[in-house]
Amino acid sequence: MAFEFLSADIAQQKQRARYRVRQCVAEQNGRYVKIDNKSYLNFSSNDYLGLNHHKDINQALVVGAERFGTCASGSSLITGYSYAHQALENDICDWLNQPKCLLFASGFSANNALMHALGHESCQLYLDKLSHASLIDGALASKAKVKRFLHNDTAQLQRFLTKNTKSSDNDAIELNKVIVSEGVFSMDGDQADVESLSKLSQQHNALLYLDDAHSIGVIGNKGQGSSSIADIDIIMGTFGKSIATSGAFVACNELLADYLVNFSRHYIYSTAISPALAWATKKSIEIIQRDHWRREKITELSQLLATKLSSSVQLIKNSSSIHAIVIGDELNTLNVCQKLREKGIWLSAIRPPTVPNNSSRLRVTITSSHEIKDINYLANCINEVIT
Repeated sequence: MAFEFLSADIAQQKQRARYRVRQCVAEQNGRYVKIDNKSYLNFSSNDYLGLNHHKDINQALVVGAERFGTCASGSSLITGYSYAHQALENDICDWLNQPKCLLFASGFSANNALMHALGHESCQLYLDKLSHASLIDGALASKAKVKRFLHNDTAQLQRFLTKNTKSSDNDAIELNKVIVSEGVFSMDGDQADVESLSKLSQQHNALLYLDDAHSIGVIGNKGQGSSSIADIDIIMGTFGKSIATSGAFVACNELLADYLVNFSRHYIYSTAISPALAWATKKSIEIIQRDHWRREKITELSQLLATKLSSSVQLIKNSSSIHAIVIGDELNTLNVCQKLREKGIWLSAIRPPTVPNNSSRLRVTITSSHEIKDINYLANCINEVIT
């Protein structure tokens, strides 16, 4: 029978406890999610700042739809680039202290676009081992040389950077260097050593590119993400997490932005994001910069979780919204998830290939919508089902 590999691969996924299915969500916010007519405490949301359903953002969406329409009706290089997009780009540039900004349909698309643009045959890309799949896929599909350094191992990165030459016709040619990492890593929630990466990029005349999807909104006094720590050449941020809308951006210098407009197929051939969403995103960023208490609450609740969990629970400690609890075996992790759901807690089991073999985990996300009693209940339930 044709295409037998489809059913064979699915069967293998089920056998290895890696089978994935979608869940239809009836309602959700930063604290609760309703699935199959049952409400759960939601610890799987990326709505870190609890801005989804914010009345001012919703109102901005309505105003944007009435003024600009719900659809861009074209790519950014045809008729899809509206004042709503331009105003949002300008706000992001001011927020992150960058000369230019371009909007994309998704973070995956933006990362792929940048890896292709910087993936010229004259370039060498240095990726953190735990970089997002979109960065890895884009880099490997490019014409650049690709080197992956051990996770957060800046010493190994330093050694790689010093050996960056290739021989061509017996002449040494210096390759263009690009250091690529995430600001906050999506599975463990640990933070890159942004300051060291920035210093290395300057020492070796390299560009520093950071996927700040999980840093934007959460890190920095005004939620600037990694830009609050050091100078970064290129920043990618998504709107669908802390910012609570949809889409993504790339902030960079004028030359690279001009290059993307002219050569990035992801940008040239995609319909621009909804102008109504762009207008709502503009309002969301305004709130993020103003509401310092949202970041402070995440820090407070994260510290509380760490103190309440049993010492036998393997928690990867960090200062972000993301907290990984490593179980190990895929089946055991699924069983723990099921037991927690029976107690009214919604958590997702993260399994290979998203994480390495034998490191399946619970990915706990804490938002500013959670309360102290939620964290206490979560910790008590985890201690009960794991220890």
